[in-house]
Amino acid sequence: MMKLYQKSELAFAIACIVGYVLITGNLRTLGDDSPAMAIGLLAITLALLLFVRKNGLQAKYGLDRWARNSRQMLCFVPLWIVSSGNLWGGISPYYQGLGLVCAMVSFALVGFVEELIFRGFLFKAMLKDGKSGQAIVISSITFGAGHIVNLLTGHALVETLTQIVFAVAIGFIFTMVYYKCGSLLPLIVAHSVIDVFSVFAVDNPTAHWLSIGVTLLTAVLYGWYLSHLETPEVMRR
Repeated sequence: MMKLYQKSELAFAIACIVGYVLITGNLRTLGDDSPAMAIGLLAITLALLLFVRKNGLQAKYGLDRWARNSRQMLCFVPLWIVSSGNLWGGISPYYQGLGLVCAMVSFALVGFVEELIFRGFLFKAMLKDGKSGQAIVISSITFGAGHIVNLLTGHALVETLTQIVFAVAIGFIFTMVYYKCGSLLPLIVAHSVIDVFSVFAVDNPTAHWLSIGVTLLTAVLYGWYLSHLETPEVMRR
């Protein structure tokens, strides 16, 4: 893994994304509540953590610190508002017993894995070319497009397309936050919360579309605000 990383960080990021999509795509056919899903994601998480720690990459990807400019980032309030969207229609666990525990563990781990791969490996690799705007757009779209794998697990086309739009907007917000604060930790927390809360979401079309609308509006307004903040040195190296 390290040889590929040293040769091309972008190729390494793409390889991680492809491997992740293929593995989780197959695991999800067993159900998000399956022990196999939780164990598989735990194995991926441990492998990535080992790679980062072994090669001293914690500081590079902002895993060693919380954002120092939280006040400028408005204490990440927009992140927490967007994170709560899955509960706006009511709260009712989709699974029961062990299945609920496995689903929560799986979705919590997804937050870490996807943030490290998409915001860490991919975005930082593209930043090396000095084209931050292009890197932000590609990272956001790639993150959203990755959700097309949901079609393979029985999700309807319209439902999948709305998930992709939502994910692109979330991806843009998260990428901008990472670019301006230099830490993945707030994003890992927010991403995990969004996914875990989805296990308790009630099927409420009004709340669903309201959440998407608020997320899109937040992407525009918060993204505009963040664009005016100074970029930390760690993101310019």
